[in-house]
Amino acid sequence: MKLRTLVVLLGLVALIAGGIVYKIWFAQSPAPAAAGGRGTRGSGDGPLPVLAVRAERTDVPVELDGIGTVQALNTVTIRPQVDGRLISLHFKDGDTVKAGDILAKIDPKTYQAALDQALAKKAQDEAQLANARRDLERYSNLARTEYATQQQADTQRSVVAQLVAQVDADQAAIDNAKAILDYTTIRAPIDGRTGLRLVDQGNLLRASDPSGIVTIAQVQPIAVIFNLPQQQLRAVNQAMTRGPVPIEAREADNLTVIDRGLVEVIDNQVDQTTGTVRIKARFPNPQLALWPGQFVNVRLRVDTLKDAMTVPTASIQRGPLGPFVYVVDEQSFATQRPVTLARQTETVSAIATGVAAGERVVTSGFNRLTDKTLVRIDEPKPAGNEPPAARPQGERRRANGSGGASQP
Repeated sequence: MKLRTLVVLLGLVALIAGGIVYKIWFAQSPAPAAAGGRGTRGSGDGPLPVLAVRAERTDVPVELDGIGTVQALNTVTIRPQVDGRLISLHFKDGDTVKAGDILAKIDPKTYQAALDQALAKKAQDEAQLANARRDLERYSNLARTEYATQQQADTQRSVVAQLVAQVDADQAAIDNAKAILDYTTIRAPIDGRTGLRLVDQGNLLRASDPSGIVTIAQVQPIAVIFNLPQQQLRAVNQAMTRGPVPIEAREADNLTVIDRGLVEVIDNQVDQTTGTVRIKARFPNPQLALWPGQFVNVRLRVDTLKDAMTVPTASIQRGPLGPFVYVVDEQSFATQRPVTLARQTETVSAIATGVAAGERVVTSGFNRLTDKTLVRIDEPKPAGNEPPAARPQGERRRANGSGGASQP
């Protein structure tokens, strides 16, 4: 009797367990396929919501990115060329100067005296030369009448030639003295901006001093030096053969453009240790936003893909067989389609094959999306359209049109 009761109880337990398993299995079974058996529902009772845009043809720039160092286009250390006491400075730290502007003056008294001495020596020799020429004329006349020998005339002619050479040497000494005297007035050799001065007025300067007086850096225009991988060298060379290559200097966020310029020169060899090549670009720098020693991001355009098929980069997915996109057909089914990429940036991807113009590609909602899934394309919500309760407290006050306390 007890055995029969135990068997009945076990049968009841098995029956109840089977009912529970059947109910769970039925609840988790997929919804019936859509008409024609072509796809699955995105959820238990409706299509899967996604965002999608249409593929279109447009021009896609081919751009290369790098990190560059800003350098002054020209840098000059102003050093004295003669010894002497610094009697005046004609610039302030950080001044913008033009080529030829007076920067400093050295005591010129010694060098002015040397110039005066050279001028006096020339005057003395010119007087002797004038007398020798008169003597030569006399001897020449006497030699023709045989009252003097031809040898005397020739000797006097030699004396005149020697004095002429002496006068020429005196003139060279005068030119040298003038040049040395001019060195006592120190002028800016280039346009640029002065740095911090390295010597004060009243100090004794020597031409052998290595430090100099001040450094001038040309910052308008200014240069940026950057490196690119050797694999991109051919594209840059081809771009330069077609014409000027535009380049942009950008902030660290790689979005804000600081200045626009042109690529100036490519180094004549590749660095074998890094496999990169150095490139120099020039920027006008009208607002002095670029400064020597600064690090900037650079982006140069080497080509443009004309009339390329483009989709947002967010629509590109990766799989075992390569990149693919989800294309939404007229029946709102999303089909997985492999594509070939011609160019890809942060925002736009150029498609070589796989998508036709006007086709809709999914850009978001990939979490539960699979091949041949029924989808519903939602319109993207404009920014700031969220309900007031979801905004920060300050924004809720502005939305209510009052600067007072927000409503609870």
